[in-house]
Amino acid sequence: MKLDILAFGAHPDDVELGCGGTLAKEIALGKKVGIVDLTRGELGTRGSVELRNEEAAAAAKILGVSVRENLDMRDAFFVNDEAHQLKIIEMIRKYQPEIVICNAIDDRHIDHGKGSKLVSDACFLSGLMKIETEHKGEKQQAWRPKLVYHYIQWKNITPDFVVDITGYNDKRIEAILAYGSQFYNPNSNEPETPIASKNFLDSLNYRAQDLGRLIGVDYAEGFTVERYLGVNSLGDLI
Repeated sequence: MKLDILAFGAHPDDVELGCGGTLAKEIALGKKVGIVDLTRGELGTRGSVELRNEEAAAAAKILGVSVRENLDMRDAFFVNDEAHQLKIIEMIRKYQPEIVICNAIDDRHIDHGKGSKLVSDACFLSGLMKIETEHKGEKQQAWRPKLVYHYIQWKNITPDFVVDITGYNDKRIEAILAYGSQFYNPNSNEPETPIASKNFLDSLNYRAQDLGRLIGVDYAEGFTVERYLGVNSLGDLI
């Protein structure tokens, strides 16, 4: 299956938090979108691997993605080496996306920055014909995505561009809240964590509203890029 967009997250829920509204909008516009999680988030303070698997499946259904896979890398301990790069390359060559979206370039959780660089490096390497990979016993063809974007997570990184997600913010929040074990629940007996606070839950809307305000829309999500943005004409900007 060829995809238009492939979004990577170090943990289940990273993609929903970083670009869920954008993915929902692109899917509504007819794009084929997939998600690949690097780990199961097994070291997370709250919930369990089994529960996170269920939550990830529910969130994927809400967003309407075509496929979701997990590479079973070790939470917190994966590294940017050949073995891990080859796992990412296999996914890129399998789905041949035009656009890859991945973790924030720098963030509070060390896996986010690591995951960002790992996926970015693999996107380049995936285009090298002399790197050989197989999927289900069949040799894969080299494939390099045209564009690599990075979403924004805990830290307030200044975006290079923002996407208007007005009309899709509710679906984004619904997908995020599918991870009921991870976020604010006043009746939960689980330990308190930074992302389980009421403040963090509220921030999901006020960040999107603030980015939207700056471009004159209701809600937006921000991204950083690895090369200059190009437009065909000044009218392409909103």
